[in-house]
Amino acid sequence: MILDSLKNSGRYESLHPLFRKAFDFLKNTDFSTIEDGKVTTDDPRLFFSFSTVSGKEPKDAKLETHIQYIDIQTPISAAEIIGWKAKSELQTVLQPYDAEKDVAFSDDEPTSFSMLLPGQFAIFFPEDGHAPAIGKGAIRKIIAKIAV
Repeated sequence: MILDSLKNSGRYESLHPLFRKAFDFLKNTDFSTIEDGKVTTDDPRLFFSFSTVSGKEPKDAKLETHIQYIDIQTPISAAEIIGWKAKSELQTVLQPYDAEKDVAFSDDEPTSFSMLLPGQFAIFFPEDGHAPAIGKGAIRKIIAKIAV
């Protein structure tokens, strides 16, 4: 997991060939003009998912993991807390891996929590279990989905 400000995204662009393109979109797009849903790009290995979710209590946020995609998660409208636990330490399967949706869920407790503010991002690699959408009220966010 990496947590930082979008202002510092250049430090991470060399980690994956599509990170620069993803960060350019995250830094240069007027999100107020985009409806919730999927936004594709000219590269099928990169897309964006916009959503508005109701903030959850920590006990209600389940850890999720992915195999096919890296997530770059960025809150747009409000602070969001995200729990984290290493995938290798997850022990309680809540929902087995669904290859079509590229997600599995665990009922384990996160080992740490991070608060993300608008203008910040978190990168979750396939080895990162993450429990998003912890907070109060509506949280509008964007997730860049980048093929591994």
